[in-house]
Amino acid sequence: MGWLCCCKRPDGKKKRKDTTWRIFSLKELQSATNNFNYDNKLGEGGFGSVYWGQLWDGSQIAVKRLKSWSNKAEKEFAIEVEVLARVRHKSLLSLRGYCAEGQERLIVYDYMQNLSLHSHLHGQHAAECHLSWERRMNIAIDSAEGIAYLHHHAIPHIIHRDVKASNVLLDANFQARVADFGFAKLIPEGVTHVTTKVKGTLGYLAPEYAMLGKAKESCDVYSFGVLLLELASGKKPVEKINPTTKLTITEWALPLACDKKFKEMADPKLKDSFIEAEVKRMVLVGLACTQKKPEQRPIMSEVVELLKGESAEKLSNLENGELFKPEQASSCQGTSGPNSSDVITEEKDSKEDTIEEATDSSETVPSVR
Repeated sequence: MGWLCCCKRPDGKKKRKDTTWRIFSLKELQSATNNFNYDNKLGEGGFGSVYWGQLWDGSQIAVKRLKSWSNKAEKEFAIEVEVLARVRHKSLLSLRGYCAEGQERLIVYDYMQNLSLHSHLHGQHAAECHLSWERRMNIAIDSAEGIAYLHHHAIPHIIHRDVKASNVLLDANFQARVADFGFAKLIPEGVTHVTTKVKGTLGYLAPEYAMLGKAKESCDVYSFGVLLLELASGKKPVEKINPTTKLTITEWALPLACDKKFKEMADPKLKDSFIEAEVKRMVLVGLACTQKKPEQRPIMSEVVELLKGESAEKLSNLENGELFKPEQASSCQGTSGPNSSDVITEEKDSKEDTIEEATDSSETVPSVR
């Protein structure tokens, strides 16, 4: 139980001023969720289930309950609690507390009334069209700011390693909160990358990470670029175009961007209610983030600046750069080489781990993961 030291107060007396989380009892969380009643379940994944709950003071919570105790589950639980206890940002999901009694491991968060971005793009709320273009633009900027905080301002810096639409949650006002830090890595100062088991979600993995296991901030940037393309177009990260062929969202988007067909790239559900210049900006930034060479991708602080439109010169340089030359469009059509949807097969402990650590991007888990 040594991981608990990362959550307890070092002197046993006084919390830091910005610490707002607490330790919950199992009995309290059983009461809040009606004993983890099925009707309270918000979602389910390889980790276990997430339940809606209400505390004695009337506040609503989401409770992530690991389905079974194991050393692997314990490690993921400890990492998430430690990371969440370290960070505070308006665009990161806040930790309310945790519970560790016997073999029960539970993490408590603020409840997000509008569930996940995935649920609005591809899941249970997709047909309701709640995501106006203005909301999409705000979600892009908010989530970019949250990831930029992890990369540039958290001490030590943090790599999320599982940036995807189902890990961007939306509050009552559709304010985005980046969530789920079970795969996160803390990067000490001076360290450029860590070599680790490949964990993440099919369709969002940077090629160099999927193939070599080298995790660094640029891997999150790649995943976020896929998310931007998804947000603009409403398409999934990987789509089957016939029984034997898959097309990634980057392979679909780059030829259209090279031909400057940005209007055609907007999600049809928007029905022309969008600002074409902003669609163009989101697509250009998304494709810049998903370049194959990690050193050519922008850093997250630059992504925030570009999305906000704070540098017309940088955006113009990006649009007129090598990435969007016509020859790029032709070279990317008919691509049959490996991509991040194909290569996540290495460094797994078992078939079960592959399912848990590399869930398909079509997974519909509307809450924490």
